[in-house]
Amino acid sequence: MTRIFEPCVYIMASGRNGTTYIGVTSNLIQRVHQHRNGTFRGFSSERHCTRLVWFERHETMETAIQREKRIKKWNRDWKHNLIEQDNPHWCDLATGLGFAIVPQ
Repeated sequence: MTRIFEPCVYIMASGRNGTTYIGVTSNLIQRVHQHRNGTFRGFSSERHCTRLVWFERHETMETAIQREKRIKKWNRDWKHNLIEQDNPHWCDLATGLGFAIVPQ
């Protein structure tokens, strides 16, 4: 079995203009699955951040981690603007990766 290694920064949300969670991963599909199933206890599972609303691929984990740290320091409006540049309706982008739609 081949392991997928694709460094990504991503934002999960509870809904439009809701709570957001910013993370970094080397396997976006696996990580979205973990968020959807509440695999790990913590901020994102407690606040139901199960919708993938933004992601950005990187060449290396180092650049992805740097970008994640920068975005986490941004204010809420800047983060929302980042999402809405490419996803103005906060659609669940995970459906394009083969996941079912999360009910609102």
